[in-house]
Amino acid sequence: MPAPSQTAQFAPAPLPRLHEDSRILVVDKPPGLLVHRTALDAHEHDSVVDRLERETGCRPWPVHRLDKGTSGVLVLALDAEAARMLGAAFEAGGVAKRYLALVRGWPADEGRIDHPLARDPERPSAGQPMRSAVTRFAVRRRFDWPFAVDARHPSARYALIEAVPETGRRHQIRRHLKHIGHPLIGDATHGKGPHNRAVAAWLGVARLWLHAARIELPHPDDGRALRVDAPPGDAWVRLPGGVERDGPGTSETDLERG
Repeated sequence: MPAPSQTAQFAPAPLPRLHEDSRILVVDKPPGLLVHRTALDAHEHDSVVDRLERETGCRPWPVHRLDKGTSGVLVLALDAEAARMLGAAFEAGGVAKRYLALVRGWPADEGRIDHPLARDPERPSAGQPMRSAVTRFAVRRRFDWPFAVDARHPSARYALIEAVPETGRRHQIRRHLKHIGHPLIGDATHGKGPHNRAVAAWLGVARLWLHAARIELPHPDDGRALRVDAPPGDAWVRLPGGVERDGPGTSETDLERG
């Protein structure tokens, strides 16, 4: 009997499917996986799009972005017309998203960050056009962990928050959290290295602590509202105090005040 091929031996597990019909596919993207291959990460040859093409035999259209390090809900269209309609819904602000994030420090119980952002986060902001950007957030849990990052303090404070971007700029949540002084843990670009390393060592998990927990969008068939949740994974559940697996766990009105 011939030995199994390298491809078969190392084929990744199928992506968890959260919703599937004839027009769209919604998957739970793991952290560390590209949505599609890009010249900015040329050494990576694996992506959501490539995996789904192998699984389904057709190449889907991603209709929004998730950073490589971000986990959670990702929507892909299965035909060009569905991709066009969903893209238009995103552009028109007709899609709502919610994220879980682990941040440095203890922010206010809730807040609204209204801070314009440069178009390209990979380049210096000076000279770039600034685009309006708004993010709302609410604290779900506060942590005081028993390790020192700053010699002046015997412990370190962090918070689990829900973030709702009202606009869709690149790295919006990451840049907005940096702007208010509560950067995302695990963010090598906009975060703080000493905190990233300390949390990774204490929890035994090195990742970008951002999870796309929910998306609500109009279905391309008839515009009916479709809501899809991605339960937080094992790393979130193992946080001291725990995180529920049954989705974001916050009522519709919790982040609509103000």
